[in-house]
Amino acid sequence: MPETAQFVDPRRWKALIFIALAQLMVVLDATIVNIALPSAQADLGISDGNRQWVITAYALAFGGLLLFGGRIADLWGRKQTFIVGLIGFAAASAVGGAALNTPMLLGARALQGVFGALLAPSALSLLAVMFTDAKERAKAFGVFGAIAGGGGAVGLILGGVLTEYMDWRWTFFVNIPFAIVAAIGAVAVIREPVESHNSSRLDVPGVILATTGLVSLVYGFTRAEADGWSAGPTIGLFVAAAVLLLAFVVVESRVKAPLLPLRVVADRNRGGVYASLALAIIGMFGLFLFLTYYMQVVKGYSPVKTGFAFLPMVAGMITGSTQIGARLMTRVPARLLMGPGFLVASVGMLLLTQIDLDTSYPALILPGFLLLGLGMGTAFMPAMSLATHGVEPRDAGVASAMVNTSQQVGGAIGTALLNTIAASATTEYAKSHAAGAPSRTALQLQSMVHGYSAAIWWAVGILVLAAVIAITFVNAGQPKGDGAVAGSGEGAAEDVVPVMAH
Repeated sequence: MPETAQFVDPRRWKALIFIALAQLMVVLDATIVNIALPSAQADLGISDGNRQWVITAYALAFGGLLLFGGRIADLWGRKQTFIVGLIGFAAASAVGGAALNTPMLLGARALQGVFGALLAPSALSLLAVMFTDAKERAKAFGVFGAIAGGGGAVGLILGGVLTEYMDWRWTFFVNIPFAIVAAIGAVAVIREPVESHNSSRLDVPGVILATTGLVSLVYGFTRAEADGWSAGPTIGLFVAAAVLLLAFVVVESRVKAPLLPLRVVADRNRGGVYASLALAIIGMFGLFLFLTYYMQVVKGYSPVKTGFAFLPMVAGMITGSTQIGARLMTRVPARLLMGPGFLVASVGMLLLTQIDLDTSYPALILPGFLLLGLGMGTAFMPAMSLATHGVEPRDAGVASAMVNTSQQVGGAIGTALLNTIAASATTEYAKSHAAGAPSRTALQLQSMVHGYSAAIWWAVGILVLAAVIAITFVNAGQPKGDGAVAGSGEGAAEDVVPVMAH
């Protein structure tokens, strides 16, 4: 008993405050920037083709380097990585707030993603090593998840208020006090057990191949907008992505300490979860981008009103995850929640394909948001519980990180893909309807809405595909309430939020 007692940190609950504050900052940043993007685009003269990179640069850097960040935390120590991540995130936010042009803003967003990839896994793993009692750990993760969940909603409102009454730049500057307080608190109260470090060698080739492969893939979708799908540069980028990612798989199968052990994704249940989540996020990310512009540019909503307009979807997601998914996941097989959940979300998305210049928010957008949120929330909770299903204890961390990776990479691909589809449809509509248009402004707005609707139709199909994959591949039986790996179920709550935040 005395030996166990030495691992119990008396300041662990104080440490939780600062760890949760850091997570709140990351979640706030995502939703705040979404609301502020139209104002930033107008101020800096960002083109319609490049605006999605304000979202994609962050998501791609975050998702591409998340597994790497987890390994760095194992090697450097989680406390040190956490503090470096906080300081770097604050510095990148300062650069973003002071941006004078598009490259400066995009660079700042990418840097935020890089330091976020250090911050997120170190925060979660600090909770895991500081809270060694199973009941305490569950409470800690519950508090962490609740704060992060609330952050998604707070970010929508705060983003609107800062953009409307101050300036879009404050949506970046607001991160700085959060980071300073969290870093000072971390230095003062966080103590990490030295024996929890992992001294395995870093898989540098794996990091390089995975990151460059994902960048090539997303950039290929982006170039398709300007050059066309059959253009040489577009095809070249897709070929390069395929070669690099295939090389990553080969390298991971041969190195002694891989960045991503292939056994983690080879299991049909975990593979089905990662694939279906990535597809679901591909559909959702583009929707956030399009509807933010639709409500502010087409409908004339203020940033604050836009933030409030998104809240029913956030409320639906929280309700679906806590009142439906969490309550039923121990009673029915996961695929019977995931599949129907994604289908309900696709019905909500289907409603949103009907948007027009004079669409009523209460009659169409509100029910679409509610169905989308309820469906996604219902599907996410059991999906998270299966993220470490049957995994070996030594792989539990990387299996959990793969959930966030699939979300972020799916978001980066989804934003690039759907933005390209929307832009192409907008251009084609404008060309074909130019002769009979009553005015140039009316044609521009109608073309924009047509492009959004075309992209949302693709999102409907992607969500249906996610449902098919979940029903087909996920065959795990009814969970018993204690995951295959200790702690695997406890992280479920906090992983729901990054999805809806973005």
